[in-house]
Amino acid sequence: MATATNSVFIYKGVDKKGAKVEGEVTGASSSLVKAQLVKQGINARTVRKKPKPLFGGGKAIKPQDIAVFTRQMATMMKAGVPLVQSFEIVAEGVDNPTLRDLIMSIREEVASGTSFASALEKHPKYFDDLFCNLVESGEQSGALETMLDRIATYKEKTEAIKAKIKKALTYPIAVIVVAVIVTGILLVKVVPQFAETFSSFGADLPAFTLFVLHLSELVQEWWFIILVAGALAFYAFVEARRRSKPFSDSIDKLTLKLPVFGDIVYNSIIARFSRTLATTFAAGVPLIDALESVAGATGNSVYEKAVLSVRDEVATGVPLNTSLRKSGIFPSMLLQMTAIGEESGALDEMLDKVASYYEEMVDNLVDSLTSLLEPMIMSVLGVLVGGLMIAMYLPIFQIGQVV
Repeated sequence: MATATNSVFIYKGVDKKGAKVEGEVTGASSSLVKAQLVKQGINARTVRKKPKPLFGGGKAIKPQDIAVFTRQMATMMKAGVPLVQSFEIVAEGVDNPTLRDLIMSIREEVASGTSFASALEKHPKYFDDLFCNLVESGEQSGALETMLDRIATYKEKTEAIKAKIKKALTYPIAVIVVAVIVTGILLVKVVPQFAETFSSFGADLPAFTLFVLHLSELVQEWWFIILVAGALAFYAFVEARRRSKPFSDSIDKLTLKLPVFGDIVYNSIIARFSRTLATTFAAGVPLIDALESVAGATGNSVYEKAVLSVRDEVATGVPLNTSLRKSGIFPSMLLQMTAIGEESGALDEMLDKVASYYEEMVDNLVDSLTSLLEPMIMSVLGVLVGGLMIAMYLPIFQIGQVV
């Protein structure tokens, strides 16, 4: 993806050996692009702005794409491929045009003399402060390939945790949505057919049947309002979560108290905390600065405030494990491993082991939750659909008994 003032240009020309070459390059104008290509030994015969897709601007770049990009860059650097050439090789193998443009934009920045970290900072949507700071640390220490490998591992692990939590939510939400749709169709299309039949009976209908008939009439009359109200309620919740800090904090607290799912969130927070702190500390980032980066990576306001409080105490000389213990919300295993790490001088290794343990805990809890939810969801589906069918056939059964 190009920078705000740049565009992507397609060029065709010949190199110093007279061989035909073509490709894409980012620049502010065609004349500047031609000058840039001349410096690279390419005589560009045609340079034109790359046309935009007819529908939309291409696929969105997902966090998983950034994790794959980082891993590929780490592999290239370890193989001894120069940084600028690594960008080109990685970009060639990318199917997503938006991601390819992003990589080439970073490549052009680095080729023009900008540091890798500074080039990444121009794309905060995809590379957060933690990512940029770690890359900068790798550049300054002369171990960029090692740092990229650590970042890639960190991104892969954190995205794996997110994927597991999404897995725990996707199945029940999908089934509930299907159940609501099926119930709505039955109330709007099927129940009215039975209502016409019941009108000719001339007998009192069971209370359950009357309730379903009234519910069907309500849905038929107000279905559009119900849909709009549901959509507005969902939108209001999302906006309130994004804009209102007190509301967002209360949701974070409530999430931790939920049965089963709260345990998944708790373990994922501890895993992210440990993994992020281990990565930043191993990169040579001072502990106080590392804790500040870790606070935002926890993904929960309760633990974000706790980590910032720990940072303030560590800044006054209090040991990390003592500060964590004072907060009262971190597990004993983390506290003990942190104490061992501080005493032995291997804090990053101990935290890495803690992260692996809690990541495995998340995996096991997600599997348990899925197994637990399957019979519960099927029961809910049976009650909804089966209940409607029973309500419709009750009057027929009663008439059959009378006859």
